[in-house]
Amino acid sequence: MAVGSPPTVRRRQLGRELRKLREAAGLHIDDVAEQLRCSPSRISRIETARIRIAPGTVHEILDVFDIHDDRRARLVALARQAEEPGWWQEYTDVLTYEYSTYIALEAEASAVRAFEPLVIHGLLQTEEYARAVISKGRGGDPAEVEPRVEARLARQEALRRDDPLRLWVLIGEAALRQQVGGPQVMRAQLRRLIEVARLPHVRLQILPFSVGALTSMTGPFSLLEFPDADVPTVVYVESLAGDTYIESPQGVRRCNKVFDGLAADALDVSDSLAMLETLAGQF
Repeated sequence: MAVGSPPTVRRRQLGRELRKLREAAGLHIDDVAEQLRCSPSRISRIETARIRIAPGTVHEILDVFDIHDDRRARLVALARQAEEPGWWQEYTDVLTYEYSTYIALEAEASAVRAFEPLVIHGLLQTEEYARAVISKGRGGDPAEVEPRVEARLARQEALRRDDPLRLWVLIGEAALRQQVGGPQVMRAQLRRLIEVARLPHVRLQILPFSVGALTSMTGPFSLLEFPDADVPTVVYVESLAGDTYIESPQGVRRCNKVFDGLAADALDVSDSLAMLETLAGQF
């Protein structure tokens, strides 16, 4: 199923700034739509980054706002940058819109902090582990499984680029003991975690069963930070009910507090590495 065009960080930033300019001009979405001779829903989708916006459309919107200073050149340039295709678009036939949206954000992030109580984080999975997880979730159809495995492995290039993604992952002990793909796959997966945990830009901590009740008994979530100071942190929460993105300052602060509490509950880096070595020897 094609996913269309998931919003990139640049497109989200562009939409957010256009909304602020509209509000500063005292205009309603209906007012802008009337002047541009389009539907109000189109303006709403532009501001929420649900659709692409061409540089020419940005010029038209800024004409409505009577913006003719340096902001115009900056926002038009942002629109051009937002049109640049991402590597994940090669896999749009097999990736859901929701997953593509997350990949688009992750690809532009400078740092990710993630809590994974039940599964190894996608950026740390071996090919065999990823295939076992994806096969179970997609019904084993090779036509969809293999491209999704390729896409997951392609995500990991973020850890190997010149300016690598800074990754801090809190992993529940259950994720390390669940025999995904069997003992051989898990042994290789644990060895991969040991290898990656030694990278200077990766911090890996384990939440062992022995810690008991956690600071927050919650499901997996990720906090994505971006190199541009004007782009706020985004929290991604995945669930069966659908993916949720938290961007409000209050919501992000709450998730930061939960993550800090979980990190305090977890083993430190050296003890986590020792536990991985022990578990790897048990498979």
